[in-house]
Amino acid sequence: MRTRSDPEAYERYLRGMDASMRQKVALTAAHVLGEGVVADMGCGSGACSDALAALYPEIEVIGVDADPEMVARAEAAYQRDNLRFRTGDIARPIFEAGTLEAIFDSSVLHHVTSFGGYRHAAAGEALAVQAAALRVGGVLIVRDFVAPEPRPVTLDLPADDGEESDDPRRASSARLFERFAREARSLHPQPGIAYQRLAEEPRAGWRRYAMDLRAAAEFVLRKDYRTDWEAEVQEEYTYFTQAGFEACLAGIGLRVLASTPLRNPWIVKNRFRGKFELCDASGHALEPPATNILVAGEKVAPGEGVRFREQAAPAPVGFLEMQQFRHRASGAVRDLVRRPHLTLDVLPWFVSGGAPYVLARMSYPRPILTSRRADPTLDESRPPGYVTEPLNVLLTDRPVGQTVERLLADCGIGPEAIRGFSPGASSYPSPGGTQEEVRSIHVEIDPTTVEIPLRDLSGFSTSGRVRAIEARQLLRSAQVGGLPDARLELDVHDLLARIGIAPGPWIGEALDLSPAAGPPPLVSSPAALRRRAPRRAFEAIPPAAHPPFMQIACGLFEEQGAGGGVLYTRALEYVLPGPLSTNTIAAAPLWRSGDQVYIGIADDDLPAAQAMSGNSQLLVAPAWRLPRDFATTTPARAWIADRLRSDYGLRCGDTFELGGPFHPSPGLSPEAVWPVAFEVLAHAPAPHALLWLPLADLAASPDLLTDGHLRVVTRRASHALSR
Repeated sequence: MRTRSDPEAYERYLRGMDASMRQKVALTAAHVLGEGVVADMGCGSGACSDALAALYPEIEVIGVDADPEMVARAEAAYQRDNLRFRTGDIARPIFEAGTLEAIFDSSVLHHVTSFGGYRHAAAGEALAVQAAALRVGGVLIVRDFVAPEPRPVTLDLPADDGEESDDPRRASSARLFERFAREARSLHPQPGIAYQRLAEEPRAGWRRYAMDLRAAAEFVLRKDYRTDWEAEVQEEYTYFTQAGFEACLAGIGLRVLASTPLRNPWIVKNRFRGKFELCDASGHALEPPATNILVAGEKVAPGEGVRFREQAAPAPVGFLEMQQFRHRASGAVRDLVRRPHLTLDVLPWFVSGGAPYVLARMSYPRPILTSRRADPTLDESRPPGYVTEPLNVLLTDRPVGQTVERLLADCGIGPEAIRGFSPGASSYPSPGGTQEEVRSIHVEIDPTTVEIPLRDLSGFSTSGRVRAIEARQLLRSAQVGGLPDARLELDVHDLLARIGIAPGPWIGEALDLSPAAGPPPLVSSPAALRRRAPRRAFEAIPPAAHPPFMQIACGLFEEQGAGGGVLYTRALEYVLPGPLSTNTIAAAPLWRSGDQVYIGIADDDLPAAQAMSGNSQLLVAPAWRLPRDFATTTPARAWIADRLRSDYGLRCGDTFELGGPFHPSPGLSPEAVWPVAFEVLAHAPAPHALLWLPLADLAASPDLLTDGHLRVVTRRASHALSR
């Protein structure tokens, strides 16, 4: 394995990027891994190509652009041993078949359609040409604009924030829209969009327009690019819908690994919020349009599947078991779905050239995430059916050491390459309703570039493959929504803390916390929490005594090939939260007092903790499964803020994304969790109370982070606020 000459160059270079460039590069982290050749299509100035080459010194990066002058400028501006540039049309063959590890199309395919007669099919044809250059296992990553599904909307715009002028540099937003409506797609023989100006004024100084959502998105995404307005209106930003992207990739033989609309937090706060209002035909406010989409597809071998479809299962499998417990004091009944056997997460790791690497399995089938019974996600992302996750194994009758050795042998790591074992953390991924404990084992191994397909473990066409991944880049991927599996992220956090390697800069949304009114109430410490008396709050009762809240569902999952035919079928049981949504928000209430930041946590009692440890007490993050009528992020966050006020007396200010959403238990439930930081400004008496700990103290106490949700919000908040 080649090594970088300066271990600190990675972090220094990343810190020097602007936020947009950091996001572009980080989004590749869970997919562009190891060695090989990566093509950066439409590289323009070459800055993104240079960033990829700097952060992936083991990979050869080739920037491609159709403009020879841009290529010459890029070559003059950027020189690295692993970086080259070439002239080429990204919609035509450039590389030999099967030679590329990855292809990155960032904000370039809409140029193919815009300057090709606005023909959307041209984007799919370009992707098909590019996919032919990928090796099996290679990935194609698209980050571009996404077209919303058609629907009638109203768009409210201020008419008093500029002049009543056609000059795009001085016009009001409303006046600029009217000009845009005349000249959108200006290279078309019939430019413009259809709209209607409505008579009623939504408020003083504003105007209301009716149109299709796609037309509204085209305007608000470009309304601030006034300096080069005449060039901007030549382009049509949107071409494929999200479903269109997915169908395109599947049709050219690519397995969809990620399909996530992105809303740049800075753009939302500074260019969208308060600058327009978008409503559906019934007058309900809509979320602002996605600023981009990330779609990643993996080229599969002939005979392998690309997606899953769920059918009704003929009968339950009998793998999961419903249990019920009654709280001795209150009489409340809690459901608990038991999964047999203890799960071991195995994290092989090594350090090469100062950089930490871990082995993980990529593209492992997790069809439960695609269940048709799961609710739509808050951010419109489509959970992947194939994920990057830790190596894991169920612990049965073999000892831990032998179980792990056997697993590693299947991954091409023999006993002679194992340097030593160290225990990791134990946690309950989702203890509110499932009896599942995961223990991690860190295994130091000799440096290796192993890439090996796993033997049949899944019952589908593939069981994924094992690869070495730069550990810190996995964390960055999770921070921008590129890694849906939280357990791998948490294992990496624990490993880096144990071996004394800093996780590097946070590149998710910045947490800019305002000071609260004095210190928080009920300040505690890790030492005090360790001394609290054990509790056993529950007693088991027969499950038939009460109708269950949690539900055990069973689905027959069909794995489909690129042509749509069914390759494999398998019946799988999974857990659903009864009448509530499969979407959860895990809150990190953060209280800033002077230079100290405190986090609020609940000292709760849960039957999962009692079933696993014998005692019911468990420190948890305040978290709520959402009602089904909350379909988007903004009202869901407002509802959680209201619960924090009514339940715990907290007056909250701003909210912040704590990285991307995650699936706590992909093999057991389609549940998706959104970690959100809530800025706390004041406290009032309330029915319940949170305990407050210095965030840094809790982050340094892994033995207290047994609740999976608490582990995620604590690790991410601590990372985001670290200096």
